[in-house]
Amino acid sequence: MDYEHIIYQPAEIARIILNRPKYRNAQSRLMIEEMDEAFEKASNDEAVKVIVLSGKGDHFSAGHDLGTPEETADKETRGFPNDGPGVYNRFRDIYLNKTLRWRNVPKPTIAMVQGYCIFGGWMFASAMDIIFASEDALFLPSHTQYFPVPWDLGARKAKEILFEHRFITAAEALENHFINKVFPREKLEEKTLAYAERVAENNPFQLRMVKYSVNHMLDAMGFTSEIEGGFQTYFLNRYPRWSEFKGVNVPGKNLANAKTALNNLKLSKE
Repeated sequence: MDYEHIIYQPAEIARIILNRPKYRNAQSRLMIEEMDEAFEKASNDEAVKVIVLSGKGDHFSAGHDLGTPEETADKETRGFPNDGPGVYNRFRDIYLNKTLRWRNVPKPTIAMVQGYCIFGGWMFASAMDIIFASEDALFLPSHTQYFPVPWDLGARKAKEILFEHRFITAAEALENHFINKVFPREKLEEKTLAYAERVAENNPFQLRMVKYSVNHMLDAMGFTSEIEGGFQTYFLNRYPRWSEFKGVNVPGKNLANAKTALNNLKLSKE
């Protein structure tokens, strides 16, 4: 595949770089498909020891592509289901199945996050084993198709953030154990790659077994089952009427608004 929306750099430390900086690396269907192929290539390449996921430009990812010209053209060219089961299957494949597959890649994965990490960006980062972030990174979780937020933050913190709908700073994300380390933006890549190199020196089979054991422990506590349940709830909430594909018309602020989330972050500091 000739990649258009990502850059794939195979090496001992393989790089998967989201490559839509013009749109703050918004997640097109094509981007997700290209990522899936790149993760599979890296998984099957014995020379690859560690995989680093990052975003080109000022932001990691501003989330789902809600209508850039490229995404609109892609939908017109390849089509999009217009019935409930078709939409369900498409969403499940793109957002749930692929993200779970990346979570279980048999090699250590690291997300390197700067700037915005919103909704789908949170999904990308959360599926990685390790998350390093710049000091100016801002994270915005939501009830998305792949919903790991209670596992990422803990139940009460997740409710606090999701009920209010606000951004989380890198410092708060670190405090609540969503991310592993915070660095100045100018040092983020250097520090991330240095860590990746130290990991790559270890026995790859032992790394795989460590990852398997940790993920298996989470699954024994219900992680994957709850992720799948969260998708069902998301879908029924998002598409309650198959013929219209519109959300329920209930008064109140929409919990998918970056401007509101930024304002609530400001208010939370006062």
